[in-house]
Amino acid sequence: MGFDVSNMDGFVAAACAAADVAGAVIRPWFRAGVAAELKGDASPVTVADRAAEQAMRAVLSGRYPEHGVLGEEFGLERGEARYRWVLDPIDGTRAFITGRPVFGTLVALLEDGVPVVGVIDQPISGERWVGVRGRRTVFSGGAGAVGCRALESLAEAELSCTAPEIFSDRESDRWGRLAGVVRRVSWGGDCYAYGLVALGAIDVVAEAGLKVWDWAALVPVIEGAGGSVTDWAGEALRAEGDGTVLAVGAPGLVGAAVDLLSGARGGRIGFGLGGRSVCSAIMEQMPQEECPLTAQILTTSGETGRGGNDGRFAASAGRVCCPPPSSQR
Repeated sequence: MGFDVSNMDGFVAAACAAADVAGAVIRPWFRAGVAAELKGDASPVTVADRAAEQAMRAVLSGRYPEHGVLGEEFGLERGEARYRWVLDPIDGTRAFITGRPVFGTLVALLEDGVPVVGVIDQPISGERWVGVRGRRTVFSGGAGAVGCRALESLAEAELSCTAPEIFSDRESDRWGRLAGVVRRVSWGGDCYAYGLVALGAIDVVAEAGLKVWDWAALVPVIEGAGGSVTDWAGEALRAEGDGTVLAVGAPGLVGAAVDLLSGARGGRIGFGLGGRSVCSAIMEQMPQEECPLTAQILTTSGETGRGGNDGRFAASAGRVCCPPPSSQR
């Protein structure tokens, strides 16, 4: 059954109200020395995460008491409902507790398991992306305009990922194939990086280990900006899927990215990880005098051997701190 557009305005208003109340809860805790606990999967959680989700649930249940609600911190209510709100109060808790405003609040509405409304909200900067299935994404609160960048080749693409440690060894090898052919790689950003795909600043995000609350809100936002969001096999994302996510601003490049991530194209390309983690491979390229916890962001050679076919790297001027193990969000 198709999305009930007659209720769209009410759904969007509810999603934005949930993001508003979450922001009101989160802002006083930002850079306030909030303590974090480790959950069973080793990801951090704070009092701000829990209080924000409770506030969001109250808003949504008040407006749509018949709808289901699934949140990262408090699980599922009314699981039999056709409509289900999916919430991540702070996507990027590590960024939040270390004072970096690149985390976000995610609010999604699923209809029969398909994301139809999505909100990415950055409560510190005031930036907000609102996506609705079949409609143009709306962005407010910051510089930039909605629209993914049109590219002819992955060699032109800016690739982003939250952290290298999110990958298993096998996923590292697959991701390295993709990283080996793009123009540049940058780290960090969590959901914020996906918002930048919708603004044409980043072209590709490829990650693994994501849960439905990590990706549900991203799908309408990026699709509404002209992009594509799938798993690494190029299939539609599902709550019971393998946790891989591939966001591509130029849909014509999805096939090439999927081929690389699936290993369909062999050859001596990219990081050449050989079973090592992405982080380990990067660290081996560092000068010995560099701090072992800080790595240069590496890109493939921009001229001969473009795409990493000769296995060489060029270090950019940017820097990124390597995260500790178990870098779940």
